[in-house]
Amino acid sequence: MLQKISRLFVIKTRWEAFMIIYALALGAVERGSAYLTRFPGWGGKLLFLACTGAVFMAGAKILDCLKFEQAQQASARLADENGSEIDRSSGTKPDLA
Repeated sequence: MLQKISRLFVIKTRWEAFMIIYALALGAVERGSAYLTRFPGWGGKLLFLACTGAVFMAGAKILDCLKFEQAQQASARLADENGSEIDRSSGTKPDLA
């Protein structure tokens, strides 16, 4: 039961990743607009840019991790189909010497 609930918090597709990035962006713009009103001038603008820049970095990391996980699963499936032994932690064949 706990495993079924934990699967709700795993990003599986690019569509889910984009929805999460969109939600992060909405929150960052809201926080940034609060900074603009609280700190007028350059300070507020820099804090606004920091909020939105963090979303760009987090979004890129989410998409990169998703691409890496999908490639790792594809290589594992290919290895299982070919029947070769591949060390799952490093992605290489074990030394037989």
